[in-house]
Amino acid sequence: MHSLDSCEYIWEAGVGFAHSPQPNYIHDTNRTELLKLLLTCFSEAMYLPPAPDSDGSNPWVQFFCSTENRHALPLFTSLLNTVCAYDPVGYGIPYNHLLFSDSREPLVEEAAQVLIVTLDHDSAASAGPTVDGTTTGTAMDDVDQPPGPENLFVNYLSRIHREEDFQFILKGIARLLSNPLLQTYLPNSTKKIQFHQELLVLFWKLCDFNKKFLFFVLKSSDVLDILVPILYFLNDARADQSRVGLMHIGVFILLLLSGERNFGVRLNKPYSVRVPMDIPVFTGTHADLLIVVFHKIITSGHQRLQPLFDCLLTIVVNVSPYLKSLSMVAANKLLHLLEAFSTTWFLFSAAQNHHLVFFLLEVFNNIIQYQFDGNSNLVYAIIRKRSVFHQLANLPSDPPAIHKALQRRRKAPEPLSRSGSQEGASMEGSRPAAPAEPGTLKTSLVATPGIDKLTEKSQVSEDGTLRSLEPAPPQSPEDGSPADEEPSPTWREQRRPSSASASGQWSPTPEWVLSWKAKLPLQTIMRLLQVLVPQVEKICIDKGLTDESEILRFLQHGTLVGLLPVPHPILIRKYQANSGTAMWFRTYMWGVIYLRNVDPPVWYDTDVKLFEIQRV
Repeated sequence: MHSLDSCEYIWEAGVGFAHSPQPNYIHDTNRTELLKLLLTCFSEAMYLPPAPDSDGSNPWVQFFCSTENRHALPLFTSLLNTVCAYDPVGYGIPYNHLLFSDSREPLVEEAAQVLIVTLDHDSAASAGPTVDGTTTGTAMDDVDQPPGPENLFVNYLSRIHREEDFQFILKGIARLLSNPLLQTYLPNSTKKIQFHQELLVLFWKLCDFNKKFLFFVLKSSDVLDILVPILYFLNDARADQSRVGLMHIGVFILLLLSGERNFGVRLNKPYSVRVPMDIPVFTGTHADLLIVVFHKIITSGHQRLQPLFDCLLTIVVNVSPYLKSLSMVAANKLLHLLEAFSTTWFLFSAAQNHHLVFFLLEVFNNIIQYQFDGNSNLVYAIIRKRSVFHQLANLPSDPPAIHKALQRRRKAPEPLSRSGSQEGASMEGSRPAAPAEPGTLKTSLVATPGIDKLTEKSQVSEDGTLRSLEPAPPQSPEDGSPADEEPSPTWREQRRPSSASASGQWSPTPEWVLSWKAKLPLQTIMRLLQVLVPQVEKICIDKGLTDESEILRFLQHGTLVGLLPVPHPILIRKYQANSGTAMWFRTYMWGVIYLRNVDPPVWYDTDVKLFEIQRV
């Protein structure tokens, strides 16, 4: 055994290995069994309660990923290449998967699970290698890099740097993520894979540990091949309580990507892929798709998604300065959200709700200041809904008004009912997002940190570089409340309208309302309305117009140069690694592994402590 060079026996061509061995059914099934056994040895984390300060290190994983395991490199490469080279559609013959049993798929699933468990490493706790390296030597061999983390798998992953390796990984993950979206005219003719959650965790780890990979992903419009499947999963899972974890990881990945300018720029590519989704039909860009799906999640997802609203809107804020032309459908969706979030009873019913209004106003300001020319649809939508902005400017803050708003809350429907948002027909061939089947098992998750802990504010300079604005004073302008009064909790409370006042902890006061009302960034929009509304009204009276297209044409050729306040600097809220998200990923990942390994049911009916197993 010691004379063998195991690097010659890597399972699949790809990163650092060019030779693709002949498929061997026996080898595949043996490897699958061994990986299941390893995964079981690695699973101690399931039997420890979640603790924010635990580093999650496991002696089995430590040994497996250390220099003591002389096969660490070929094993890492085998696992990664096996996952990224897999093509479930096979040779493109319909119904192929019904004729031949695929020994590869179970191996790919186990490989993906073992890989993400070995990469469970808190990146906030140890700075990995820097981004800057040369492209000589072997696949993992960056000459001027400091030694990375002790965990060799994390180390190898962070040091991949060849373009062709990045291309192989990205294409492989995009191919597999898009697999459930493959629409064919023959039902069940193509094989559907089930391990997209493991792939999303793997993609997250790649972007988190290897900044060069992240930049490669954003360098071309290939990032859209990751975006579209994620939006598909988010939209599909929005009504299903058993898939809350999937919703979170999809949103976290988009939050991470949205911190980079290139992501916003890529979203301007026209969206022509017609994946059947239960959303209104629109003609536009990938940015429109993102906004329409986010609107759908917020207005028709289930209650437990409310903690994600901050993240969803932060993503839209981050990309907004780069959006060249929103469709009318997307523009109306954004204004519908503002309308819903700025009702007095919603604003006054939880301490953090006004943040959502600040985020939306920031989106409008960014687009008006930086992308006015192509966005006549949004400007027209703002003019049509101008009363919403006037109501915000004149928001009442006296005790009787607050009391009245909260009374109304008890009678009111959910704030985000569909009324007021014209729902067009959904795309052809789509099925409505369904709730979980009763009795579906799900695993509990720890709470995610608030958006202020998840992100760090950076300012975009004239030359496009980012300057961190941290550490900021305890409260930034849009947080509203004075620092000593209501600091936002680290572990987020649900934003249920009843959360605070019913239990007697928190109730809105006139001082509290005034503290943030004064900071609402309405100047730019008010100036726009002041200039454009009289002109639009005049056109309508002069020409007896009821026709939108004429007004849109006028707005397209209009300009506000010199009339608006000086453009504000662009603020980006970039994801920052922290122990709270590391803990969230650990519980999510092991929950997925627990539920997906039913044959044999390795962990069922054992005394698992990391999460609770619940029935929907």
